[in-house]
Amino acid sequence: MSAAEPVVMITGAGGFVGGHLIAELERETQWEIIGLERRPSSARGRVRMLVCDLQDRGLVERTVARYRPDYIVHLAAQSYVPQALASPADTIVNNSVSQINLSEACRSAGINPVFLVIGSAEVYGFAGPEEMPLDENQPFRPGNPYAVSKITQDMLGYQYFKTYGMKMVRLRPFNHFGPGQSDRFVLSSFARQIAQAERGRIEPTVLTGDLSSERDFCDVRDVVRGYRLALDHALPGEAYNIGSGVARPVGSLLNMLIGMAEIPIEIRRDPARMRPSDVQVLVGDARKFQGATGWEPRIPIEDSLLEILNYWRAELRRPDD
Repeated sequence: MSAAEPVVMITGAGGFVGGHLIAELERETQWEIIGLERRPSSARGRVRMLVCDLQDRGLVERTVARYRPDYIVHLAAQSYVPQALASPADTIVNNSVSQINLSEACRSAGINPVFLVIGSAEVYGFAGPEEMPLDENQPFRPGNPYAVSKITQDMLGYQYFKTYGMKMVRLRPFNHFGPGQSDRFVLSSFARQIAQAERGRIEPTVLTGDLSSERDFCDVRDVVRGYRLALDHALPGEAYNIGSGVARPVGSLLNMLIGMAEIPIEIRRDPARMRPSDVQVLVGDARKFQGATGWEPRIPIEDSLLEILNYWRAELRRPDD
């Protein structure tokens, strides 16, 4: 690899989105990739994986000073809403302090990389159906502590841009899913239950929460392509939505998955899967991001659903499962 190639540092590199982003960068660039994660894991392709707890400011400073990244994609976060509701302080402290330590490490090292602050459409929270689709000027009305933590990260990115001239780009992706996602998340949960039922491991029933909610879903591979494009084309200091612009009822996506099943599947509502303050409709306006980068979603939702179902079918065939 040429020494002249840019260095990109990815936090949360061992996670679901991190793995897909690494694959995207390996396929489309020759950049040197440094992956940071809290716990050791096996190497992925040409990426150099490092253990770095972002709560440890000294360790973060030494790591950033050594590798001096040209780009940072800050994915690492506590992102599971039920966990945030159970442990709000831990979620807000973890997500805020991690970004502060990373930002301060750049300042200490005297570098100014393009820094993607990966936020969430959850920041928009309690918006009414008449306000859809939501653009970047939509006020924040957070519905859970995770959303509050993401607002904090977003505003820290803005503050570091204004105060220190750091090249902070704030991204607000809407829902995304794909192969490898934890079954704690809704579509992956449905797919895993269907795959389990096909193998006779559970009753042919999918347990659900509220199926009437409408969300803006993209394939994770489309989203990470957006992150790559943002590194070179998005403007520092700006905030950008990433989404399809299409509101899809969760129940309709479940019905599509059931239509792909090898056996008849029933649906049963599970009160334990209901959120206490869910928003009925959440769909984004990504025209600003599309104009800046040329990005648009490419992968049909039907293909994405089949791939996530096939992912769980393959996982359940593993001999150690």
